[in-house]
Amino acid sequence: MSLPENFQYEKSFEVGAFQVHPNGNLSLCSLADLLQEIAWKHADSQGFGRNLLEQQLMWALARLEIKVSQFPKWGDALRIFTAGRGQAGAFAFREFLVWNQQEEVVARAMSSWLLVHTEKKRILKPESVLPSSLFNPQAAPDWQPSKLEASGPELAKEILVVQHSDLDLYNHVNHTSYIRWVENIAATRDIFPTSISVNYLTECKALDQVSLTLLGADSSPFIQGRVEGKLVFEAQLKID
Repeated sequence: MSLPENFQYEKSFEVGAFQVHPNGNLSLCSLADLLQEIAWKHADSQGFGRNLLEQQLMWALARLEIKVSQFPKWGDALRIFTAGRGQAGAFAFREFLVWNQQEEVVARAMSSWLLVHTEKKRILKPESVLPSSLFNPQAAPDWQPSKLEASGPELAKEILVVQHSDLDLYNHVNHTSYIRWVENIAATRDIFPTSISVNYLTECKALDQVSLTLLGADSSPFIQGRVEGKLVFEAQLKID
């Protein structure tokens, strides 16, 4: 069966009770978990996934935008599609589409990734490992996750310590953990967004003390995370 909108790979999921907020809606953090899972599955199936660890290479998520038009709920069956959407400079782009059981679009997302040598900490050209049939090095999508610039008055602040459960395979904070932190600090002001944009700027590790600051306006706030004064990530939420 052909996939919609020239997507290249699909996987089905069911929303679990552990993935929803008290209101029954799928959390953005859990949605990001599902996107991460299908991205790995697609990469593994085409030879540019976990096998890169043998070459001391890794994919680092640089930017992510998720837009939800209708929140899935506990027990909902989802079909998620993904595809490579070209390259621009050092960035490789991956898009996601989420369908409910009625084949209605409930969410879309776009991400940009960097290929990094784990030992030398060097950024490499993504076309050195990506198949051009899936990630055209001569084309880039119209929708690209944007660089964020936070502004506005401070609304809330908290400090957290990175726990073992926040970490990924590389002993860095998993990108979905940042989204969980963002959702939690936003909820302290009864902010429950329908979209999120995140810029991942540098790595966080176990036991780092992260200072989170919520600033801007309640309808579209920014969140900044700093470690020892250094900005490690920035996010923006929107409420439709």
